[in-house]
Amino acid sequence: MTEEIEQIARRYARYTALGAVVIAGVWHVGYDLTVTVTGWDTFRWPWLAAGAWVLYSVIFVIGALSLSRTSSGPGRIRELALAALLVDIAVIVACRPGELLGISDWAWGSVGWLGVMLAWNRPRWRAELIAFLAANAGIMLVAMAVAGSFDRVSIAKYLVVIAGGVTMQLGYTAGCHLLRTRAEETVLLARRLAADDAWRESAQRIHADRLRRYEAIRDVAESLLTQLADGADPGDPRVRVDCTAGAMRLRRLITEREDVPDELVSVLRARIDAAERRQVLVTAPPFGESMPALPEGVREDLLRAPVRALDGARSRARVTVSAMSTMVSVAVVADNEELPISPTPVREASGVVVTYQRQGGEVWVNSIWEGS
Repeated sequence: MTEEIEQIARRYARYTALGAVVIAGVWHVGYDLTVTVTGWDTFRWPWLAAGAWVLYSVIFVIGALSLSRTSSGPGRIRELALAALLVDIAVIVACRPGELLGISDWAWGSVGWLGVMLAWNRPRWRAELIAFLAANAGIMLVAMAVAGSFDRVSIAKYLVVIAGGVTMQLGYTAGCHLLRTRAEETVLLARRLAADDAWRESAQRIHADRLRRYEAIRDVAESLLTQLADGADPGDPRVRVDCTAGAMRLRRLITEREDVPDELVSVLRARIDAAERRQVLVTAPPFGESMPALPEGVREDLLRAPVRALDGARSRARVTVSAMSTMVSVAVVADNEELPISPTPVREASGVVVTYQRQGGEVWVNSIWEGS
């Protein structure tokens, strides 16, 4: 469910960005190119207007490639924004004074969509887009003053075009930003709910496991007390071994403090339980409360040799786990005479190094993983 919501959020980001590309592209080809070609004779310098159209196209392609790859505007926004404003100035210069507010002067209403693409999904998109649109409006206002087109009709045309263009460009950008924000908030909420569900399921599993262990210890204690009540001799070595095993299991259970143990710790505890059911006396100090994230395959390589040593223990074993931010060590000492050992450290493909030592009837196996 979380992955589906994240995919929807990515689609919102991608398709709203592509929507800006489509609007700018259709506007530029459908309107800007049309009025440039049909109004060729109305320009004072038509080739300058054509060059401005080409420059606009180049900036458009750069912005479109960035949006298609990252759903964000390109990094060199300052240079591209100045080039886009240069398109505006070039078309103004190419027009005759009488066509300054006519259909041939297409740039001042069109370059705002370039600003939308350049500022898209950037950290300071509001300030950058507003500054770009204000500069575009200011350039046109200065041109009107220079050309003497400052009568009431000209000012009214100017305000209509500026108000309409800015409303569409800012409105589309702000609306899409709101959609992306809501989608991102939904993803965060989904992740939080998934984490809560995972914690709840793990806590229930741990609770059930502890109840099972309490029941096992109770059965052991009940069996011992029944034996003693029936006249078993406390000095009998077998009775003393049973009492010692029960006490060690109880001590280990009390010292377990992890609310949500790591998978590596869970596997070790399961193997320790299996060994204790075979009447093996297992000493296991409290394992670390926090384990680092392990790359794929490391956990299996860390456990393989120590678990084999523990599973083959005849009567006693000691299990220790050490962990730091970039290191995990699992060691087992057991009276296991059948485990084959290597005289030199064994390096697994995952980077785990396994060391063996044998002394008397005991074997020591230590697996260490050190991250970078």
